[in-house]
This record gives sequence, structure tokens and C-alpha cells, in this order.
Amino acid sequence: MRLMSIVSLLVLSILASASASAKPLVLALNWKPEPQFGGFYAAQEAGYFRENKLDVEIIEGGSGTPTIQMLLAGRVDYAIVSGDEVVIAHARGGDIVALFATYQVNPQGIMTHASRGFESIEDVVHGDGVLLWQSGLPYSQFFRMKYAPLKVTTAPYLGGIGNFRNDTKLSQQCFVTSEPLEAKAVGLKVKTFLVAESGYNPYTTVLVTRRARLAQSPDEVKRMVGAVRAGWKDYLSDAAPTNRVMGDLNKAMSAETFSASAAAQYSLIQTTAETELGSMTLERWQTLADQLLAIDVIREPVKVETLFANF
Repeated sequence: MRLMSIVSLLVLSILASASASAKPLVLALNWKPEPQFGGFYAAQEAGYFRENKLDVEIIEGGSGTPTIQMLLAGRVDYAIVSGDEVVIAHARGGDIVALFATYQVNPQGIMTHASRGFESIEDVVHGDGVLLWQSGLPYSQFFRMKYAPLKVTTAPYLGGIGNFRNDTKLSQQCFVTSEPLEAKAVGLKVKTFLVAESGYNPYTTVLVTRRARLAQSPDEVKRMVGAVRAGWKDYLSDAAPTNRVMGDLNKAMSAETFSASAAAQYSLIQTTAETELGSMTLERWQTLADQLLAIDVIREPVKVETLFANF
């Protein structure tokens, strides 16, 4: 009896130790809880991670959150990045793999005052006035190549719409799901052009992991993507419940803005009824890699077929 008791205690101790050492999978976002991440939070709230036998912790990011570096350093298990970051990371030897591309059409844009009468991005960069943007962004370098020479005066973008609001000669970079909605809310009449209209259209809000994780735990990765896809289907069907959850986490965004932003992004995510949410093509990745090579963001070609995996 005493031996059985000792054995039982040992078994319980081992089980308790294993349970204590089990850590949730960490998914790092590159910004605050907003509609661009709605499907990830929906997957958590609806229990899709749990149904797929996954314990997932979502951690929010902020300006400049280095999610790729966090992933490569082993600090997180999954991360959200942009498509161009995936290519650049590979060119620098970072072995990550894209699993799910939320935005099929990139939401980055250029916002102008409607009174300027611009009809295209080319009109903006060949016009007078000032364009506020981050000159180091890949698409700005693409613009300098495609639309050379730029005639508009460029200046650093410092965030928000304060300067834009007070000067009709200003245009600025934006996300079409954010700043244009903010501008309209304060009574400004704006016109917005998607960067994708220029031909530069990287996938974004891309779920990635290390290729080693995919090789070692392919079933886990498949279940992760399945849960995320289910979450996005729910969010696109009815964003309101998840918006309320994210609203509790992000008090800076109003309920009205959550709703408007979710509506604005719908067609950028669900582009056709036939396209499966999050799926990617070799052609799109090849085009992006070629563009980044042409503007010297990367110096050598990358093996595009290693950049992504569809599930």
C-alpha cells in the first residue's frame, strides 16, 4: 500500500509538473486591437483555438513592434507581419513562412482633399503641394521608380490627421480603414487612392511562423490556420460581437469607428466568393520579390516558393 501511495504521488507530481510547464502559443500582433485583427480575436472568442486543441495568447503591438525579430528570437510562436517584411526577412537569412494572408488588397493608401481634384496616385505625385509619408517605406521607393521624377514636395509623416486637417494643400499616407474615416468624422471631404492601384500590392496582416515549427509540428500549424480562417469567416459575417471585445481592449477607438473600419476593409479581405480566405499565390509573391529587388530593398533574388504555405 505504501509503495502504491508513493507511485501515485509520483504520477501526480509528474502530471502537475507537465501541466505547469505547458505554455500557451503566443501570437504577436503588430498594432493595437482593431478590425484588421478581428478574425484572430473572433477565433479566440468563439473558441476555435480551443476546438482545435490550441491554447493561444494574443499579445498586442504598437508603433514599430518588431514582430519578425520576436519570432526569430523565439520570444513568440506566431506573428503578424506584412508581405514585404517576409521577403526582406528571407533575403537577410530569416527563415520564416507565411501561412495566412488576411488582406488580399493592401489597405495602405494616399489620402487627399477632394477639392484638389486628383484622379489617381500619379496626379498626386506629379502635382503641387506636399505629400506627408514615411520615405523609407517600400511603396514610397516603388513610387520613386515608377513615377519618376516626383514633382510633389515630400515631408515626414508624423501620424494622425492634424496637419492634413488644417491645410488643403497636404496629402498624406494612410490606411483606408483608418485615417479617411477619421477625416470624414470631423467633416472633411477626402479622396483616397489605394497604393495597390500603382501595382505594388503586397499581402498584409500575414500570419507567419518559423519554418522549423512548420517542419516539426505541421498538424499544429494546420490547426492554427484552420482556427484563424474560421474566426475570419465569423468576423466578416458579423463583426459586432468581436468589435465589442476589442473595444474593451482598445478604448481609443469608438464603437462607431470599429464598425466603419470593419465595413471598409471587407472587400480588401473577401475579394471574391471563390477565393479561400487567407490563401496566397506564387505569382503574387514572385511579383513582390521582383519589385523589391528592382528598388534595391533586397539585393539578391529569393526562392519565392519557400516564402509561403497554403492550408
